[in-house]
Amino acid sequence: MIKKYIKEKLSWLLLLGGLQIIFLFVAYVDSSIPFMPVLYIVGLNVMVCTAFVFLRYHKETRFYHRIGAWDEVYDLSTFKGADSPFERMVEEAVTAQTERYRLESSANFHLLEQEKDDLLSWIHEVKTPLTAMQLMIERLPDETLKRQIMYEWLRIHHLLDQQLHQKRIPFMHNDLYIEKTRLEPILNQEIRALKSWCIPKGVGFDVELTVEEVLTDGKWLGFMLRQLLTNAVKYSEYSDILIQSKDTGEHVVLTIQDHGRGINPKDLPRIYDKGFTSTTGRQEGAATGMGLYLTKQAAEPLLIDIQAASQPGEGTTFTLTFPRKNDFLRISGM
Repeated sequence: MIKKYIKEKLSWLLLLGGLQIIFLFVAYVDSSIPFMPVLYIVGLNVMVCTAFVFLRYHKETRFYHRIGAWDEVYDLSTFKGADSPFERMVEEAVTAQTERYRLESSANFHLLEQEKDDLLSWIHEVKTPLTAMQLMIERLPDETLKRQIMYEWLRIHHLLDQQLHQKRIPFMHNDLYIEKTRLEPILNQEIRALKSWCIPKGVGFDVELTVEEVLTDGKWLGFMLRQLLTNAVKYSEYSDILIQSKDTGEHVVLTIQDHGRGINPKDLPRIYDKGFTSTTGRQEGAATGMGLYLTKQAAEPLLIDIQAASQPGEGTTFTLTFPRKNDFLRISGM
C-alpha cells in the first residue's frame, strides 16, 4: 500500500523536492545568501516533510485499507468512517451502486424463482397427459407400432425427468433424506421402466447384489441410476448389462458395466461437462449431454464418488462409491 500511496502523492513530493533544489540553487549562485544556513533549512524541510508524509500515510490510507479488505458483498460497514470529502464521495457512490445492484439482484432472483416454479408446474402438468398416453399405447393391437411409439414416449419422459431434476438440483440439500436404502427395489423399478428399449435391442440385465443396502437418499439415487442405465442401454445391443455391489471394507461400491461401443479415451475427462455429447457418433444428434452432467451434480451432495472406465468397442463401467455414516455429519438434517 505504501508504494501506491507514494505513487498517488508523487506530484506533490516532486513539487516539494523541486522547491528545495531551487532554494539550494539560488543560495549557490547568489553570493550574498549564505549557503550553509539555506542547506540547513532545506535539510530541516526534508525531515519535516518526510515525517509529515509518514504521519499522513496511516490516516489517509485507513479508508482504502478497508476497501482492500472488503469482500464485495452487500455489507457496506467497511465503508463507514470516511473522513475526507473525497472518501465520502467514494462511500456515497459505492453505497448507491450497491443498493442498485441489490435491488436488481433481488428482482432477478424473484424472476428466476418464478421461472423455475412455472417450469416445474408445467412439467408436472405434462406428466398427466403422458400417463394417459402410456395407457393408450399399451392398448394398441399392433406390437411393432406399440414398441416404436413407446420408445419415443420413453425418450420424452426421460427428457422431462432430466429437466425436472436439473431445476431441483440447486436446492437438493433441502430435499435430502439420508437413510439405509435397499438397492434391489430401486434397480428393479428403473430396469422395468426401460423394458420397451431393452427388448428390441436384445439388452438384458445381470444383477448381483452382494451388499443390498447403502446409505443414501433413495429418490436421488434412483435418478442417478436412471441416467447411467439409460446410457448403458442406449449404446448397447444384444448383450447383458452387469450390475454388482460389494463391500470393500471401507465403502460399499456399486458397478454398472455394459458391453456397448465404449467411450473414446480423449472424451473420458469431459463426460461430466454440461452439454458434452462425445466426439463419437456426433451425427446421431440424439444425445443432449445432460445425463452424466446431472448425475455428477446429484452425486456431490450425496457424497457419492463416481468414476468411469471404458475401452472403445468393449464397453463402459461406472463405479459408484457410497459414503460411510460419518461422512454425512456435515450434512444438516441427517
